[in-house]
Order: sequence, then structure tokens, then C-alpha cells
Amino acid sequence: MEDRESDGAEYEEELSTDGWIQWFCSLEGHEFFVEVDEEFIKESFNLYGLVPKVPHYREALEMILSFGTPDEDDLQDDKFLELYGEATDLYGMIHARYILSPRGLALMREKYLSGKFGTCPRVMCERQNVIPVGISDVLKTSRVKIFCPRCQEAYIPKHKYSDVDGAYFGASFPHILLQSYSDFCIPPLAAEYTPKIYGFKLYNHKGSKYYEKRSDDLNNDFKKSKIQ
Repeated sequence: MEDRESDGAEYEEELSTDGWIQWFCSLEGHEFFVEVDEEFIKESFNLYGLVPKVPHYREALEMILSFGTPDEDDLQDDKFLELYGEATDLYGMIHARYILSPRGLALMREKYLSGKFGTCPRVMCERQNVIPVGISDVLKTSRVKIFCPRCQEAYIPKHKYSDVDGAYFGASFPHILLQSYSDFCIPPLAAEYTPKIYGFKLYNHKGSKYYEKRSDDLNNDFKKSKIQ
């Protein structure tokens, strides 16, 4: 009995050592993130240039490195939520740098191979695993998207990540990840969808990607836009 109690105490102690980073990454909608090593964050070189981008930089950094996690009262406090938003942006920008490091790439590789980022919504890609990508490296430009290495297109994730900025991953990340591991085998597209009517392929007609508008169509479109 005593052994069980002592084991339970040790388990509770282990849980209590989890800090803000572990809590943040475990939140619903944060499945794309990996936990950034504290040693990486504490190395000033890795944070170069981030101070001007966060109004309360030092306080936000302290929150990220803290061992405590927010309680219900904190989540109702406007000042706390404002600082939490800044800490989220700061962690996201650090995260974008961390996942380009050898350790970060390895962690994201595991998530990619296990399908944690989801699969391509394109039917012809046959559920190819996807990778998070940012349309821009600048904060507040666009939410995170997913990149399919098979069709080379970016899509909106199936589950919308409302507070996950694309800059938390960056525009270059998927391509650096794919080039970093020679064992990645991306199968070519098995086939492309071909639009047909009663078995006949459409070419240079509306509804086909090979359709090219004639000059009179373009003029009509221009006239309609001027009327609107």
C-alpha cells in the first residue's frame, strides 16, 4: 500500500514538473507543434531579432519558460490573456526556428511519418501525408496551411486552427524537411483527373483547366466588371 502511495506521489510530482511549453503543446488545436527544448530557448543566439516583435518580450519569455500552468482565474483575466497572446507569438517564432534545427527536424519527421499533420484532401493523392506550412514568414498574414509533397499544393487544414499563425512554421519548412531526409519516398501522382462529357475529354472549353479565354470573352468580362 505504501509503495502504491509513493508511486502516486512520484507520478503527481512528475506531472507538476510540466511547464508552460508542455501545457501549450497539449492544447486542442496545437497538434502541429512540437515542444521546443528549453536549452534552445535559453541560447540568446536563437532569439536574435525577436525582441522588437513582441511588446512585452521579457515577460512573455518568462511565461514560456515558467513551470506553472494557467488556471481558470488566469484564463478570465484580460491582462493575462494579452500577455498569453504575446507569449504565443514569441513561442511560435521560436518554434519556426527550432523545427529547422536537427532536433526539431527529427521531431517533425516523426509527426509527418505517423500522419499527425493529416492527409491531402485531393482524391488523386491517395491520402498522402501532409506538412504544415506558412504562406508567409510574417506574423498575422495567414493561418497555418498544409502542404502536400505529392501534388505540390497548399490547402486549408480539415480542422481549422484559429490561433495558429502560418509564421509559426514558415514558408520554407516543408521543403527543408523533405530535402533533409533522403529516405523520404514521395510516390508520383498515379493519375490526374480529366474532365469529360459522355466519355469525351474537354479541351479548350469551359470546365477544363486547358481552357483559354478568347479575346471576346475577356472583353465581356471587362465590361461586366466596369458595370459592377
